[in-house]
Amino acid sequence: MSINITFPDGAVKQFDAAITGLEIADGISSGLRRNAVAIEVNGEPWDLSREITKDSSVAIITRDTEAGLEVLRHDAAHVMAEAVKELYPETQVTIGPSIENGFYYDFAREEAFTPEDLEKIEARMKEIVKRNEKIEREVWDRTEAIDYFNGIGETYKAEIIADLPEGEPITAYRQGDFVDLCRGPHLPSTGILRDGFKLTKLAGAYWRGDSNNAQLQRIYGTAWSDKKQLKAYLKRLEEAEKRDHRKLGKALDLFHIQDEAPGSVFWHPKGWAIYQAVQTYMAEKQYQRGYLEIKTPQIVDISLWEKSGHADKFAENMFTLSSDEREYAVKPMNCPCHVQVFNQGLKSYRDLPLRLAEFGSCHRNEMSGSLHGIMRVRSFVQDDAHIFCTEEQVQSEVKEFIDFLHDVYTDFGFEEVIYKLSTRPEQRVGSDEDWDRAELALEQALNENQLDWELQPGEGAFYGPKIEFSLKDCIGRVWQCGTVQVDFSMPGRLGAEYIAEDGSKQVPVMVHRAILGSIERFLGILIEQHAGALPAWLAPQQVMVATIVTDANDYAQEVALALRNAGMRAEVDLRNEKIGYKVREHSLQKIPAILCIGNREAEDGTIAVRRFGSKAQTVMPLEDFIEQFGIEIEEKQVFEAQAAANE
Repeated sequence: MSINITFPDGAVKQFDAAITGLEIADGISSGLRRNAVAIEVNGEPWDLSREITKDSSVAIITRDTEAGLEVLRHDAAHVMAEAVKELYPETQVTIGPSIENGFYYDFAREEAFTPEDLEKIEARMKEIVKRNEKIEREVWDRTEAIDYFNGIGETYKAEIIADLPEGEPITAYRQGDFVDLCRGPHLPSTGILRDGFKLTKLAGAYWRGDSNNAQLQRIYGTAWSDKKQLKAYLKRLEEAEKRDHRKLGKALDLFHIQDEAPGSVFWHPKGWAIYQAVQTYMAEKQYQRGYLEIKTPQIVDISLWEKSGHADKFAENMFTLSSDEREYAVKPMNCPCHVQVFNQGLKSYRDLPLRLAEFGSCHRNEMSGSLHGIMRVRSFVQDDAHIFCTEEQVQSEVKEFIDFLHDVYTDFGFEEVIYKLSTRPEQRVGSDEDWDRAELALEQALNENQLDWELQPGEGAFYGPKIEFSLKDCIGRVWQCGTVQVDFSMPGRLGAEYIAEDGSKQVPVMVHRAILGSIERFLGILIEQHAGALPAWLAPQQVMVATIVTDANDYAQEVALALRNAGMRAEVDLRNEKIGYKVREHSLQKIPAILCIGNREAEDGTIAVRRFGSKAQTVMPLEDFIEQFGIEIEEKQVFEAQAAANE
């Protein structure tokens, strides 16, 4: 019997008998064998030890790929479960998947795990890896499997098996004395996991995610291909902790959130100054690009949301109320209201494209457990806009929007953007022909901008496909922010029409777009990107004038007034404190420029400038500083702040 194996590059190799993935990798090179963790056979992931008995397409999965990391992380979860069972035999293991950057396992145990327990479990995991236990795949009879797990007290595992569809193979993996129910694939042995893992935290969880079920204990961990990658990831975590916008928001006195208004932000003067700077910037940018700013109501009759389709799709996320025997919804999004503005007065093809923008205040009833600082809230403002245009104008409008978006992101200090095209979901409105045209327009706009993009099948909105724009920050995290969506459906549902060149009535196409998304969330991203040291044009306090001696108070006031007259946000510190104390205090507030004023400066009409992140001090005429700092603000330079934030 001969078997033909086809490799990803199209090469075909013939073998005389059944062969395993490990043998294939070894036959290619010893280095590939060392780094192989699994194999893909006809598109399906397999264990390296499984025999291939017929002609197949094969790809070796190595530990340094995304697919390889998923295998390593899944194995780390199993090794952790084995360690827990060895240390705490009374514990039941339930479900333990790989996740982004790591893994977790949920355990049923009466006594609570402690941080000290995590240290013991991690140490035992290292012992198990050192043992290099062989990992073997076994296919079991359903009844046999249920009886086995019930017999060893693992009732959760038995329940999982009982709920599996009839006819589905029951596979288990054995390593040493530990047996776990799993589809796989897994490593050939525990030693291949090596030392690139660490347990990170404890959390609570419910069995199968249902709060009506038993509460479990979840242990999280992270796993990487080697110790070097692990250290780099832990360093990123440490950096992310320092940049946490919630901590910085409190330390810099920007905002707070309290129980009386869950998911809503109380903006303090300095935080509101940043908010206004961002909103003013966006308003000016939109005006330059031909947008007309509008404002629509917060509370709208539920009938509008029923016509638009939102009541059916988002009812659980909408806040509703009744008055005068009518039911209303607090606006969860802006698009249906923008159509109402379009509908006022007869529109002609000459009026298109009509670009309507709103800093629309929206409310959504997010689950309390999902709320996170100002990143995930219930009350937020979107930099929302809707472009009403002809079908022929869609592609050029989307292309122009992408250019606009790049301009904005660059000003905020983001250089790397990730693009994803999300196509029609199963549950949608509109004809397939409309979806074909909308998806093609977005794809062509991406290609005309010469952008690399990723396809996300089925991830579009219910009314149209979309492009998602994600930012990668300075420590490698990805944030999804901007979107553009082409909608052939909603305008017609809400009665929007225009008079075409031939005199007929036509329904406009509606392009939904946002660059920042939620302004609250974007500010959280900004704060973390710059570690609170915002560039001068965004800083709530751009300049602090600090006196060295009280005799310089009058001159300091004159300096501050000159700065304010130049359009800068400047404050004065006249306290009778040592200048070193003042400088340290204002540096902790990450103020871009501190101007130190003493008798010499007052006599000479100069200032001593100290920039955030620098110990150097430069003496210069006030006029020179105003000119130089003004240029930095006007040009929205970000390098000063980023350099200081990364120190």
